[in-house]
Amino acid sequence: MAWIELEGVTKRFGSVVAVNDLNLQVEEGAFLTLLGPSGCGKTTVLRMIAGLEIPDQGEIRIGGKKVFSSREGLFVPPGKRGVGLVFQSYALWPHMTVFENVAFGLQIQKVRGATIRERVMTVLRYMHLEEMAQRYPQEMSGGQQQRVALARMLVTSPAILLMDEPLSNLDAKLRMEMRAEIKRIHRESKATTVYVTHDQTEALTLSTWVAVMDKGILQQVDPPQKVYKRPANLFVADFIGSPTINFMTGEIVQREEGAFFEAGALRLPVTFKVKDGSKGVTAAVRPEAIRISRTKGEHGFEGEIYSVLPAGAEWIIQVKGEGKIFNIREVSEPSFEIGEKVYLHFLRDQIIFYDRERGNLIYPI
Repeated sequence: MAWIELEGVTKRFGSVVAVNDLNLQVEEGAFLTLLGPSGCGKTTVLRMIAGLEIPDQGEIRIGGKKVFSSREGLFVPPGKRGVGLVFQSYALWPHMTVFENVAFGLQIQKVRGATIRERVMTVLRYMHLEEMAQRYPQEMSGGQQQRVALARMLVTSPAILLMDEPLSNLDAKLRMEMRAEIKRIHRESKATTVYVTHDQTEALTLSTWVAVMDKGILQQVDPPQKVYKRPANLFVADFIGSPTINFMTGEIVQREEGAFFEAGALRLPVTFKVKDGSKGVTAAVRPEAIRISRTKGEHGFEGEIYSVLPAGAEWIIQVKGEGKIFNIREVSEPSFEIGEKVYLHFLRDQIIFYDRERGNLIYPI
């Protein structure tokens, strides 16, 4: 059963449609990330689930119970939805200790004092914060404050965790540590989680499902590897991946000897056919699906080395050919010189094809 359901949900801010006719289901125990560029509507979706924003139309159900319905005039306030929230800003009370910050939600629920202390100390131990219970937020690092915010969310044992870009204020090292912490929390708590980010690394590493949005419209909902390997349309293909995917505009041409993708000097055999003899397509190839060689070989595509960019454990090589710049990812240090003539070889089973006009995926499905 879907634990969170949004059906036909629309939200406008004046003349701007922030979320447009959204239909989305989050299964119980799933970790779904709402991913997309700034202004795509992902935070608005999270806030509508939490009850912090009221949709203009549609219906929202949590655990099978309606918490919003425009048709019935129903709205369940945030405090009665059984959700835990963590925001981009830690939103900790500066005049309260760590213990008091974490205990605040239980006090609102009128939990008994002895039970409060037991539950707070349990969650602080879980978050490795028990020795900091009497510190104030300003006496802690950003990573420690984020742990307090997570502890405050977890102490009330919500069935649903909602997180709005909780790691964006942390440096790269802390973000990595906190990703592991959040993944551990989800695995052990089994709470249904909705997570908002514009960072695709977070989305791909944390999630069981990724929902990509653009301009208020849902573009694709799939497991992370499917979103990466088979983006549903050109927007998702271009948005996901760093360095960005390589695009080539051409035709699928049906000839006597078989079907070919033809784009300028490039001619590659393909395994699917077209009915009318040719079809305008955009081919997309990830940087790791291209090999560079000094020999042409079969179906080699000529170009020249444009730049060589070291990136820690890998190298990003840019090759110029047919008036385009191709990004290639290499795991070993390259020996190519700038301006050197080379040949590109595409891993044909990893080429993705889109309808050139509509932008939707046509192969592989």
